[in-house]
Amino acid sequence: MGHAQRHAINHKVAIDPRRSQAQRIKAQQGPDGTTYPERKRRKEFKGKSGRIKRQKAAMFSKICTSKHLKVKATGHQIEVGFFGWVARVAHVHQFGRQDRVSKKGAVYKYPERPLLGLSEPDRTSIRESLLRHMEQNKDASMQTSTDISYQMS
Repeated sequence: MGHAQRHAINHKVAIDPRRSQAQRIKAQQGPDGTTYPERKRRKEFKGKSGRIKRQKAAMFSKICTSKHLKVKATGHQIEVGFFGWVARVAHVHQFGRQDRVSKKGAVYKYPERPLLGLSEPDRTSIRESLLRHMEQNKDASMQTSTDISYQMS
């Protein structure tokens, strides 16, 4: 199997894990199915009521889009993750690190919210997808070798 074929297969295989990661992040769940700790309430809304306070925006609403949650596939490996500035934010939440709330804001210790990870259904899906592509490729390579042997004889 050529490098270009492996690259194409790896890219196709990586699409499903990216989709399942995005769905899990939208559902505010870690890879093991546990829910994320709730966002800390803002002090400026303490003791107030109204429409703005009632809005409970989900965390990571934009981070799970394909613009930020990327797939990198080569002939040898598959990567699904965040790259660039978004990777820094995701790293802080993934491992529960300290970071500044804003550029000149206070330092805050974020609770651990695992964004990326492979669950058992993800592993099974990857395995089945690879086997399916190998079977299709095996049939194509057998057909090609048959055609070549036919032309030679």
